[in-house]
Amino acid sequence: MKIIVLKFGGTSVGTIERIKKVSKIISKFNKKYGVIVVSSAMSGVTNNLINLSKKISKNFSVSEYDVLVSSGEQMSCALIAAELINKGFNSRSWMSWQIPINTEGKHKFSRINKINKTQILSYLKKGGIPIITGFQGINNKNRITTIGRGGSDASAIMLAKFFNAEKCIIFTDVDGVYSTDPNKLRSAKKIKVISYEEMLEMASLGAKVMQPHSIQDARLNRVNIEVRSSFNDKKGTLITKRNKIINNKIITGITSTTNDAKVTLLGVRDKPGIAASIFKPLSENSINVDMVVQNISANGKQTDLTFTIKSEDLNKTKKIISQNNKIHFRDLIFDKNVSKVSIIGVGMVTTPGVTFRMFQSLAKQKINIQVISTSEIKISVLINKKNVQKAILSLHKEFKLNI
Repeated sequence: MKIIVLKFGGTSVGTIERIKKVSKIISKFNKKYGVIVVSSAMSGVTNNLINLSKKISKNFSVSEYDVLVSSGEQMSCALIAAELINKGFNSRSWMSWQIPINTEGKHKFSRINKINKTQILSYLKKGGIPIITGFQGINNKNRITTIGRGGSDASAIMLAKFFNAEKCIIFTDVDGVYSTDPNKLRSAKKIKVISYEEMLEMASLGAKVMQPHSIQDARLNRVNIEVRSSFNDKKGTLITKRNKIINNKIITGITSTTNDAKVTLLGVRDKPGIAASIFKPLSENSINVDMVVQNISANGKQTDLTFTIKSEDLNKTKKIISQNNKIHFRDLIFDKNVSKVSIIGVGMVTTPGVTFRMFQSLAKQKINIQVISTSEIKISVLINKKNVQKAILSLHKEFKLNI
């Protein structure tokens, strides 16, 4: 029996009318495949549950938090299953603990490590359509766990892996992955096929179609993903192995961020271990440091150190650095009016001159580059937030992504 995994996001199941439409999509695939459905909570439900937890306590129990927020998926799965039953199909909802889907790691940030296939396979062979709660599992202490916001994608991908599914289709409110955010640039083009590596970079650098750790799970387990809209029948974007892609474009996509902050320490004493002394306490407080640049003074005794963090971590970072008696510096500067703009594409590996073209394109628009970060398939620059739209338009045109 060929198996396919269909995952529906919160907007796709956000109303009863949309759930009825989702049931029609499921019934079409059921004619050809054994269908495993994974559902997120209805849009807005998880946020409402989180707000309830905050009204109880700022230090709400993490184990009870997982029990609380996982209830949203239970509701949407029951509604989808009931609609299919109403249409004459054999369907039922499955909580993650009923399968079970086993997880490891901390509450709120667990990862799936095993899925028991016995009951679901038996149900599929009987013609059943299992509707499984995404975003959650059960740990070795028999407690419900969740696997982070956007975790329903990871649930679907891991189900596709364990059940050796033909593919995994992620249904959302967009009809694929675009060369840049279509809300920021109307000439953005849908990408037909993209590699795991490119999609991982795009997701990490601001594209909101999928969570980065879900893409990483798909890449490690070689699960093909198709991103499609549940609101129309248009073909989506296939995320797959790099060697399956024929692409004549150097750059595949452009992303930008909205929640970065720049931190600069001026006049830091330049000696071995200083950088570690700065970044260790940030790491211990789960603050992710991204772009880093260091400028050493002419006398070699002092250095200026600049790095970026998420803007929501700014106050905590200020406090940690100010209270760190292992480092000495002349001044501490923060800037929230910055954004990271990135170009991504496997084509740049074999194409010289990409960096020059990016920098020249920005220079023509009189956009100053503050920090630069590169990898094999991406170049990121930190610029003033007010120039993001202009930068995206210029780069999109430079690398002919609107063609």
